[in-house]
Amino acid sequence: MAKDQFYRFSVAPMMDWTDRHCRAFHRTLTTKALLYTEMITADAVIHGDRQRLLGYSEQEHPVAMQLGGSEPNKLALSTKIVCNFGYDEINLNCGCPSERVQSGAFGACLMREPELVSECVERMMDASSVPVTVKCRIGVDDEPAEEMLFTFVDTIAKSGCDTFIVHARKAILKGLSPKQNREIPPLDYDLVEKLKQERPDLKIILNGGLSIGQAQESMKNFDGVMLGRAAYKTPSILASADHMLATNELYSHTLKDEIKAVESFKPYIESNLKTGVRLHSMTRHMLGLFAGRKGAASWRRTLSTESVRKDAGVEIIDEAMQGVLYNQSS
Repeated sequence: MAKDQFYRFSVAPMMDWTDRHCRAFHRTLTTKALLYTEMITADAVIHGDRQRLLGYSEQEHPVAMQLGGSEPNKLALSTKIVCNFGYDEINLNCGCPSERVQSGAFGACLMREPELVSECVERMMDASSVPVTVKCRIGVDDEPAEEMLFTFVDTIAKSGCDTFIVHARKAILKGLSPKQNREIPPLDYDLVEKLKQERPDLKIILNGGLSIGQAQESMKNFDGVMLGRAAYKTPSILASADHMLATNELYSHTLKDEIKAVESFKPYIESNLKTGVRLHSMTRHMLGLFAGRKGAASWRRTLSTESVRKDAGVEIIDEAMQGVLYNQSS
């Protein structure tokens, strides 16, 4: 896939979920989907342990870094640092509704400050050797969504940014938790489609509540799709991504795909165990792999209870796998 086509199918940045181990596991299921880091603040990039925060495995490519911040100088500096680590894209978070993010004056509250975001993005693009994109909601609180979304996108587009990932819900900044913000505000795919139709020169990626079937259908109307919790909770659907990108048709993943992912991930696990990484830090991202199949409960139970032991090794995965295979034959 050409570098400028990374955006066609991606896995969303998700706090506490899409860490480097998660991304390495997802890569065993799809070679082409763009994988995102968790959001990292510009301050953390500048002042924190960069190898711990920004390090990743080469197998994760294509991989994008999502930054959080609202100060142009800091975002420009952190962008330059991130580029030096070899990421394929840098994304600015203008969609997270959590109070922790709001307190830092970034995330979804930035949709109220499009001129500031435009300045931030322009500075980021000047400092970047890779594409800079923006992720946002359709609006915030009681403000008219269509007016806010179009004004926001049009203002940032003047900076030269042409790619927007739009979570098709409003963000309610007061009164709803981040979890509720993913469920309660209604989805409005039609508004995002209108944005694409009226701004055909921009790349518009649809995000928010998509199943793999909806993603396949939406690829006809949008430049790309981004899956979040569906990809994390049922990662085997990622085995459909490469086929969809090549043919625009939906591929039904098989047990063989899931077993192959387990075997492909084991060398990565063994290598990281030798450096002191705990097994649970890696296997926690695999719990939903066999969702919907016989043996899925046994798989989850074995990994959840056994991988937390201090001496847990890759044999725990073999034990869990045996439980899946036994249930297939029973």
